[in-house]
Amino acid sequence: MKKDEPTEKTLTRRNFLKITGGSAAVAAAVAGGVTLLPSPADAACDALPKKWDETYDVIVIGSGFAGLAAAIEAKNGGAKDVVVLEKMPVHGGNSIINGGDFCAAGTKMQKENGVEDSPELLLKDMLRAGAYLNHPDLAKTVAYNSKEALEWTESYLGCKYAKLNFHGGHSVKRAHGTINQSGSEVVNKEMAKAKEIGVKIMMRTKLVKFLSNKEGRIVGLEVRKGYKFPDDNSGKIVFMKAKRAVVLSSGGFSYDVALRQIHDPRLTDKLGSTNHLGATGEALLAACARGAMDVQMDWIQLGPWTSPDEKGFGYTPLFCEPLVGYGLMVNPKTGKRFFKETGNRKERADAILLLGNPALIIGDSYAVKKQVVPHALKGGMEIGAIKKFDTLNDLAKAYDMPVDVFTTQVTRWNSFVEKRKDDDLDCMIFKDAKPTVEAPFYAARLWPKVHHTMGGLVINQDAQVMGFDFKPVKGLYAAGEVTGGVHGAVRLGSVAMADCIVFGRIAGKKAAGEKAWG
Repeated sequence: MKKDEPTEKTLTRRNFLKITGGSAAVAAAVAGGVTLLPSPADAACDALPKKWDETYDVIVIGSGFAGLAAAIEAKNGGAKDVVVLEKMPVHGGNSIINGGDFCAAGTKMQKENGVEDSPELLLKDMLRAGAYLNHPDLAKTVAYNSKEALEWTESYLGCKYAKLNFHGGHSVKRAHGTINQSGSEVVNKEMAKAKEIGVKIMMRTKLVKFLSNKEGRIVGLEVRKGYKFPDDNSGKIVFMKAKRAVVLSSGGFSYDVALRQIHDPRLTDKLGSTNHLGATGEALLAACARGAMDVQMDWIQLGPWTSPDEKGFGYTPLFCEPLVGYGLMVNPKTGKRFFKETGNRKERADAILLLGNPALIIGDSYAVKKQVVPHALKGGMEIGAIKKFDTLNDLAKAYDMPVDVFTTQVTRWNSFVEKRKDDDLDCMIFKDAKPTVEAPFYAARLWPKVHHTMGGLVINQDAQVMGFDFKPVKGLYAAGEVTGGVHGAVRLGSVAMADCIVFGRIAGKKAAGEKAWG
């Protein structure tokens, strides 16, 4: 063999995808300086069907916040036939079990509550929490369009928000809580609106693969209709043509233990998840196999407000988060505080993991009645994740804490509340907080669970999915948790809803504007 002849070790897009199976590991090759990156047209491609079983202008994959927003805007943007595909038997994905807090800056509710905020401040908070790994243009798009997105859900969908909440890592209160403290308030009204304007909804329909033509344009899908999760052999194979575009909004991969361990080996099956069971990553990987680039897949967020005493998301997050800045968090082994209660999610989750045992979040009657929604308190108490005590001594004894140390710590915390300054851990204490003295007292154990995958497909400000040639993959858009780059290392609480609605709407409008092919 001559010196300059290619060998089997030469890295091309085709053999790399064969080696990786189109996985997120492709990003490592880019980071490692590989320069042989042909266009998405060179990605693996099957022969297109001679006859399509079904044809639509725009096909949306996923029925959560982002997918339904995309479908609505695609239909309103001129796409005649729009369909939403959902692999599960029920709609909504993680969105429907979301805590219902919508981050938006400079809103009417903030002004009514005396909160001064701006898109610039929100962007600053997002970048700081994200360790400046956020793609600035994407983070800016969310921050500067968050208010309009919130107002769209109010004026167009009829969603109602009742309370302004705070999440750790934000500079001010900007989480607009839905009237039922659940994302179902938004996603159910999105679903109703989508059906009203003629969007077709197709449940139990799972993506098998994207289909692209010789130019690398995504022109359709192979799906399984009648799919029964998690049986990948169930259902009937059907080929769907997308005349204008496909919008991928399939969510994250927090429940895909194998995929999450590829990126963070610590995240074994011993660590629970707040997500719905269908939060797996096969749709993301299917896009990679068709030339889509992925980013920051190893940034996987743990929720610091979940409880080991209940499954999934549960009630405890709706108890814990409203109490930060109003109540104290302690290590039951010592009876002492160990980290600021208003820290961001990663900071708090890491701090709890370092303890090696669950932490406690504590609130008195004043804080709990003021901040916690009744159904969350009732539900948590009924299953035993939240407990009530007549005295602080009783609380300490129930968790085997040293009583004197714990009560001294509460006294010290109360002194910080009175002067609105935490000299020990720099927790943000709100102006309407009061010392923890009013019985009864409430507590819940906290242990992190896998919550959000910050990494995903690379998109631009138009929600176009980008290929490894740094050009858009024609005919493919994406929005929501399936994308990466918006949040960087840490997603701030309540920004998910803004991200999904903002980019879902953009994706739908742009998809509808694509010139039909064929």
